[in-house]
Amino acid sequence: MLSRDHGVAVDPVALEKSISKATEALLGYRQSDGHWVFELEADSTIPAEYILLRHYLAEPIDAALEAKLGNYLRRVQGAHGGWPLVHDGPFDMSASVKSYFALKMIGDSVDAPHMVRAREAILSRGGASGSNVFTRFLLALYGVVTWRATPVLPIEIMLLPIWSPFHINKISYWARTTMVPLMVLAALKPRAKNPKGVGIDELFLEDPKSVRMAPKAPHQSASWFYLFRSLDAVLRVIEPMFPKSLRQRAIDAALAFTEERLNGEDGMGAIYPPMANIVMMYEALGKDENFPPRATTRRGIDKLLVIRDDEAYCQPCVSPVWDTALTCHALQEAGGDDTLAKAKQGLDWLKPRQVLELKGDWAVKAPDVRPGGWAFQYNNDHYPDLDDTAVVVMAMDRVRRHTGTREYDEAIARGREWIEGLQSRDGGWAAFDVNNLEYYLNNIPFSDHGALLDPPTEDVTARCISMLGQLGETAESSKAMADGVAYLRRTQLAEGSWYGRWGLNYVYGTWSVLSALNVAGVDRNDPMVRKAVDWLSSVQNQDGGWGEDAVSYRLDYKGYEVAPSTASQTAWALLGLMAAGEVENPAVARGVEYLKATQTEKGLWDEQRYTATGFPRVFYLRYHGYSKFFPLWALARYRNLRSTNSRVVGVGM
Repeated sequence: MLSRDHGVAVDPVALEKSISKATEALLGYRQSDGHWVFELEADSTIPAEYILLRHYLAEPIDAALEAKLGNYLRRVQGAHGGWPLVHDGPFDMSASVKSYFALKMIGDSVDAPHMVRAREAILSRGGASGSNVFTRFLLALYGVVTWRATPVLPIEIMLLPIWSPFHINKISYWARTTMVPLMVLAALKPRAKNPKGVGIDELFLEDPKSVRMAPKAPHQSASWFYLFRSLDAVLRVIEPMFPKSLRQRAIDAALAFTEERLNGEDGMGAIYPPMANIVMMYEALGKDENFPPRATTRRGIDKLLVIRDDEAYCQPCVSPVWDTALTCHALQEAGGDDTLAKAKQGLDWLKPRQVLELKGDWAVKAPDVRPGGWAFQYNNDHYPDLDDTAVVVMAMDRVRRHTGTREYDEAIARGREWIEGLQSRDGGWAAFDVNNLEYYLNNIPFSDHGALLDPPTEDVTARCISMLGQLGETAESSKAMADGVAYLRRTQLAEGSWYGRWGLNYVYGTWSVLSALNVAGVDRNDPMVRKAVDWLSSVQNQDGGWGEDAVSYRLDYKGYEVAPSTASQTAWALLGLMAAGEVENPAVARGVEYLKATQTEKGLWDEQRYTATGFPRVFYLRYHGYSKFFPLWALARYRNLRSTNSRVVGVGM
């Protein structure tokens, strides 16, 4: 296999060996019931919050667990003295404040060198008063700052009609599930038990009790922000005057909302922040640790722990549906009878997890759409997501194409119907909701993170188009497809890339869109496609791989941010280029060689860098599975295309 790159060769025997080793290694992670689930690591804030939650509740000290959590927090401390949001990333104030607080809570001396470095790093950057809203709420619950340092969150919001400017269903699912129990806490203003009496006044340049509201965040419009800030000031005065009966009705509404969505040990929303807030909410309401909803939720939090011999951390959630679906795609690309049989067993595990009966929160804006999606986690029926659903449908359709089986027909049809029903009016698709387009809400004081909403994004839109295209739709036959392609055409950046909301970042977005445009039938010579190909080729690293830094999410984006190559980002770039018909492109051969050269003896790839996104600029993710299935997928795709005459990717991903 000679590429056009002046003699750069891809040895087919060595390539096949790489694919075989990677396949065997990936199959080794298979769970006994046929699914895959890999660790999902965030930054230091979640394990730090876990420690602080235990002390908030005055739970019995688990010295062994705390020692392991402490080892993790100390290891991920940055060279700058604070804690970053990503591997080798810049200092982050909130992560640093929480991590320092947690380490002090478990007994680290403030005079220990790592604590001195952390404190100096925090103070040199203005002190802990520079923390974000979520950190301020935690500090208020601990009595470090007063409630005047947090925005007013009147629980009476629960009683507002849907037509009001702010409504719980006008914000994203993750904000909704986090805010509802937090509003109860803000109404009751409890105090952490904190039996050790640990505080962090030393992290402030001023008296912590004098700290007031945070300033406008960079993403916020001054006019909108100060309008909402004025409203906050008014609410702060009148909130104590609200009738007690009204407050109780609102608390009851919040409890009803929560208890409908408790979701067993998987937790409301199946993500950490709401689960922790719910436990604290029940504590504030006088429900002891044996109260069933509190006890069940608390057990669910412990299920998020990853405990090793010398370290432990807490995951923000788990990702079995996503991991299994993507693994099945990679295995189907790799091929082989046993491999394909294992992939099918993974899909058989996924099939009964389709949500077919319950209409979740998405139905508030789409009441006539039938359920049909898959959630990201083991169980999260109120909040299925479109990205997972599209990926599962495409994996099932690949089996149907290969074997002729009809057993997935109904699941595929219902998934497709649900996705088509949740297309937003701008032609795009969001992750969990439809028409979540109330952008002005990102200017409220609570939304300093800029992630209050779940609007359509390029990567999720691309995935939905990929699904429709793989199922045979074209822009001519499907208005949904035509509107989606038009959305992607509008959102391409001048340099040729697309934004990646859920993966880091423009490499991820561009791969997703090129895959969609290919299966949607957009001509490879379309200027949109050519610009994207040129851009991907231009940002390849000297070592043949691709990498991109989380700083590329900055608001003043001025172009691609160079970063060391990673296996997953290299795989995305290769899959994108091949979808655009570039299998013979020299850049592809170099990328394949990079993956082969960096594969470990175990058949996998080491990847410390974070390549996925929770909230841009605020919260990033390291999927431990990404470096296991994406490189295999890309290598097998390359082999398969080189062995055909058409060089055409015939599937949506």
